[in-house]
Amino acid sequence: MSETTLDKAYRMLTSDDDGRVCRDIPESACNDQPRNFITHIASLGATKTADGLIDPKLVLSWLLTQLGAPAVFIGLLVPVRESGALLPQLLTAASLRRLSKRKWAWSVGSAIQGLSAAAIALAAIFLDGAAAGIAIVSALGVLALARSVCSVTYKDVLGKTVSKARRGTATGTASSLAAFFVIIFGAILATGTLSRMPVVLAGLLVAAGLWLLAAVLFSTLQEEAGATEGGANPLSAAMENFGLLAKDAQLRRFIATRGLLISTALAPPFMVALGSNGDAENAFGGLGLLVIASAGASLLSSYVWGRLADRSSRKVLIFSAIAASVALAATLALNALGLLTSVWGLPAVIFALMLAYQGVRLGRSTHLVDMATQDTRAAYTALSNTIIGLLLAAGGAFSLLAEYAGVSVVIGVLAAMSALSVLAGLGLEEVQQKDG
Repeated sequence: MSETTLDKAYRMLTSDDDGRVCRDIPESACNDQPRNFITHIASLGATKTADGLIDPKLVLSWLLTQLGAPAVFIGLLVPVRESGALLPQLLTAASLRRLSKRKWAWSVGSAIQGLSAAAIALAAIFLDGAAAGIAIVSALGVLALARSVCSVTYKDVLGKTVSKARRGTATGTASSLAAFFVIIFGAILATGTLSRMPVVLAGLLVAAGLWLLAAVLFSTLQEEAGATEGGANPLSAAMENFGLLAKDAQLRRFIATRGLLISTALAPPFMVALGSNGDAENAFGGLGLLVIASAGASLLSSYVWGRLADRSSRKVLIFSAIAASVALAATLALNALGLLTSVWGLPAVIFALMLAYQGVRLGRSTHLVDMATQDTRAAYTALSNTIIGLLLAAGGAFSLLAEYAGVSVVIGVLAAMSALSVLAGLGLEEVQQKDG
């Protein structure tokens, strides 16, 4: 892509009309911003597409079922993927801080994710039963650890290479592009015109290639050297990062808001279970619908949420929380009326919740990057992600609540959490209005 074409693409995506194109990034990085902006979209779009192709909730669960793996391994997929990507970050942030250019850590992490995805595909080809379960869950664990490195470094690199009021647009555009390709993948699986196993295996290998491609692309970013202070040993760094909670009231409120909004991530399986009437086959079909609905919601909303987040990530979080509350309340209402199992009932509320979920993802990411400084961004990211990882791990308790009190009670609790997050979000500052 020539420089002229690249600049045109940058202006088209950002609607660059306010003249403030270099806010909160080094002055020397201004000339490289169009190239960096497009590189972020390409790299992040590739990894988000890869994420959709190996979705543990559907693709890997189906794969292990077909391979005859014991149920315990299927039950480990989502906890290993989610907690493994978040919990290590508090301990690794200090070590990664020793790197003045953290794009290299992200690139290595992306490459390892690609190799892990390839290992999952090879395990599926050559193994079955418990052996396949052990190999695939182990490879997913390595992938999750590598992802944790990418997560803790990405926001820091984004904050140094893309200006404030442009970051949400970059991540939102990448999400929309990825959603388009995941929808195609989902449609191929849903039509049944091709045998599912070859399609799933091909998807895993494509995902591996996309992560490797993203590693190469991200390494071409023009990143300025950053601060390397604070690279203490992991335990002392963890204690110091937790100390940030006592010093920064806005950080506490942001983590509280984000913590309550894990309801948007935890709710979909319970919604599917409620709408399936305990029918395992319908429940599995509901999970397939969940993946397609999630990708469709991302395709339609991510760019819009990203643009809105560049103006006010606080409002995006609040609006998303309201939308989630309405979607979950509507789920209970439709169930009470006997309409949730209709052709349109479950798809409608899942799609609505996924719209909210995309807003939460874009809003929380942009808000954290813009509220932090270059010196605190990595620590804030690690601390926030570690606490959310603990909360997600504890989210397994909702399964016990569903067992003893019923799925409707769980959805009611998650709806209440979403409503409380509206109140928490109202106390957040408008960080996009602050210079620096």
